[in-house]
Amino acid sequence: MSRTCDICGKHTITGNAVSHAKNRTRRTWKPNLKKVQTIVGGTAVTLKICTRCLKSDFITKKV
Repeated sequence: MSRTCDICGKHTITGNAVSHAKNRTRRTWKPNLKKVQTIVGGTAVTLKICTRCLKSDFITKKV
C-alpha cells in the first residue's frame, strides 16, 4: 500500500531528526491521508487523499 495522495502526489519524505546536541538520526514524515469515497464517471471509487486536497475541494465526497 503506497502512502501517496491520488490527487497531488504527496508522499513519504525521509530526512534527519536533529537533537539539541546536533546528533542526527534518520526519520520519516508521512502525509495525512484519508480514504474517501467519491463518484468518478458514474461509479463509486475509493481514493487516498491528503487532507489539504480534501479541504480545498479538489474532490467531492460521496454522500
